[in-house]
Amino acid sequence: MSATEAARGDRIAKWLSRAGVASRRDAERLLADGAIRLNGKTVTHPATFIGSGDVVQVNGKVVDQPDRTRVWRYHKPEGLVTTHKDPEGRSTVFDKLRHQLPRVISVGRLDLTSEGLLLLTNDGGLARHLELPSTGWLRRYRVRVFGVPNPAALNALSRGVTVGGVRYGPIEAAIDARTGDNTWLAVSLREGRNREIRRVMDHLGLSVSRLIRVAYGPFQLGLLERGGIEEIPPRVLRQQLPAEAGAPPPLSRHRR
Repeated sequence: MSATEAARGDRIAKWLSRAGVASRRDAERLLADGAIRLNGKTVTHPATFIGSGDVVQVNGKVVDQPDRTRVWRYHKPEGLVTTHKDPEGRSTVFDKLRHQLPRVISVGRLDLTSEGLLLLTNDGGLARHLELPSTGWLRRYRVRVFGVPNPAALNALSRGVTVGGVRYGPIEAAIDARTGDNTWLAVSLREGRNREIRRVMDHLGLSVSRLIRVAYGPFQLGLLERGGIEEIPPRVLRQQLPAEAGAPPPLSRHRR
């Protein structure tokens, strides 16, 4: 962003994303539909900047100024889907936390039967940045599978693997413990595609019976109880985000 743009504020799509109204892509659709007004006038061009004191309306409703960037650690239990609206009517993470948090989005997802650390934030731009494989954040899991894995097959995953025509990036997987017919694996990856671990393990002839995310980048599940939610202090965000992400978006601040 140029110095001139910085002085003028955020582009309207980014501003609406930070305010929790819509993703940037959806905001651009709202612009095209004429649903957005700035200081009483309809705006349609994405190169519209929002400054301090401007009044933005979406479908006639005034949008509150974006809050500072906030991030929470959530210990997601199984049985919840990570989506705002589920067409099948299943319980969602956001329904569960509706009365505890402002409007937030997830950094990545955990599917219905997966558990563990889910990062939640009110900053859509930050969420997208942290999800990118190019950001380089490692996601670590404990995975229980039925059967005894072949160590050589696990080691080969570090070179990437193609399953069903889909190419998955390098995965680090090692045997952690064995209990009867079950084996616990320590699994690490950087992409985190939909059901990636389950599909790769099935490709190796292993059935996943439990999947727990224990870390996302520098943030750990730790001793956070199942269903527990805890905000990451701003000081910790300032320490961790720049160092881990290279050049992440700057933390948003209150506008007065």
